[in-house]
Amino acid sequence: MADVNPPVLIRIRSLLPDLRPSERRIAELFLTDPTETSALSVAALAAKGSTSTTTVIRLCKRLGYPRLQDLRIDVLNAVARENFETAALSDVSGDIDQDDSLENVVAKISMAETLSLADTAKALRIDELARAAELVGQASRVDIFGVGASAFVGLDLQQKLTRIGRVALSWSDSHSAWTSAATLRNGSVAVAISHSGNTADTIDFLAIARGAGAATIAITNHDASELTEHADVVLTTAARETVFRSGALGSRIAQLMVVDCLFIAVAKENYDESIADLRRTYAAVQSRRVRGS
Repeated sequence: MADVNPPVLIRIRSLLPDLRPSERRIAELFLTDPTETSALSVAALAAKGSTSTTTVIRLCKRLGYPRLQDLRIDVLNAVARENFETAALSDVSGDIDQDDSLENVVAKISMAETLSLADTAKALRIDELARAAELVGQASRVDIFGVGASAFVGLDLQQKLTRIGRVALSWSDSHSAWTSAATLRNGSVAVAISHSGNTADTIDFLAIARGAGAATIAITNHDASELTEHADVVLTTAARETVFRSGALGSRIAQLMVVDCLFIAVAKENYDESIADLRRTYAAVQSRRVRGS
């Protein structure tokens, strides 16, 4: 189950897009080398981040800590927990480098995606997931929209909901999504998927849907983004990005996990009916297989 307040490194990643440039430099030091950064004094940390001690203290307070020492303790605890959780995994970590062998590339991607899933499990609030499942389960219609890789995640959710008899529509074209959102009414649900939470077309989709009377759900990596301002429920991912696995790739595995959790939560509310629907849809597809395959 997710904590009410996710671990500090997850919160820092979530806040990055909304930080001032000077605050972001300090935050990125903690994310790049949390152990070494935690050993620095306020003055040394400010100097390394090319900013002021006031900025360091302001970032601490924004994260909910009155002193740098309190932030350090939580960061070191988060590092210790992460080391314990990944002890059985490959010891190859960090960003993908030009000189990495394919073996190291596979190991680094595996490590990053394992941590993204583990972090998302911590960041995802169970009460918000329950609210989202209730809304979707009772909805007369569910409209889903995302841009780029998020569109594929939206299609996955649409296909899953359809398999248990829910009316779900997934849109990949902005104008079609907006048009459909404008026809939503009370009792319908709009789901917007955006890693950054700042994709203009996705924000507009959710705003239009809410204006039409629909309940709104956002799936995003940044719970303080503009998208969440139009959401009744926010389901937060915690994807880890690298140079080769920025938003479009790094977010997908975490988003798919959230979609799976939402789908299962909806299905279990009407367990017997959902199982029957899943069996019927499976049988319909199986009947079209070439014999012997």
